Amino acid sequence: MGAERESVVVSGPRALDLTADMHVHTGFAAGRDSVGVVVSAADRGGLTALTFADQVGPDTAWLPAYADAVQRARRRTEIRLRVAAEVEVIRPDGWVALPSDFAKIEAVSVAVSRLPTPDDPVEPREVRAGLAAGTLRVAQVVETVVTATVLGLARAARYAPTQLARPLSLLNQVGIDDEAITDDALRALIDGCRSAGTVVEVSEAWRSPSPRVVRRLREADVPLVAASDARYASDVGVWQYLRRV
Repeated sequence: MGAERESVVVSGPRALDLTADMHVHTGFAAGRDSVGVVVSAADRGGLTALTFADQVGPDTAWLPAYADAVQRARRRTEIRLRVAAEVEVIRPDGWVALPSDFAKIEAVSVAVSRLPTPDDPVEPREVRAGLAAGTLRVAQVVETVVTATVLGLARAARYAPTQLARPLSLLNQVGIDDEAITDDALRALIDGCRSAGTVVEVSEAWRSPSPRVVRRLREADVPLVAASDARYASDVGVWQYLRRV
């Protein structure tokens, strides 16, 4: 096993287990490769657990086939495979764009990829432009993202166990510094995760959350898991950021 696949980030009971990749994508949605190809890559990398979390929405019709593909793969590997789905929080009240059928979904990975508004979510480039023009304020965006995240986790937890995908990465995308995330905002996020029983993903692809936020989550005993967010099989279980965080 190479240096990129060390089993832990730090020693002790709060270490991330890097033999488990808890968020990967496939060709069903944002990824390139099939379930079987992804599992084969994980086998070669010595992983022990893998969570498939492709992006879904209200119009997604392929979830049964997706779950069946993972079930078939279970017969050919000793890796623990889990069927999850990535869903997006789209409104400030935490409304989540959920698929209609959750029958075979074992977990939900909740993401805030665009700025939730009462109408339609706003793309990161538009948020950045609004901040530059002064029509949006940094504190306003931070509060909206944190509040929508917490409320979205609470909603999604009604349907399945929750994971928080790439926490607060939208803030970095729109140019908001980590220091702008106040202690009060972090406490609200921590309390929301604990209340919903949420596991927080530390994302390799998105380099999020920041080391500061990871430290605060650890101090609060919020469960953390390693997540490559890989869209290519070759990136599954390969860690660089997570080894440094």
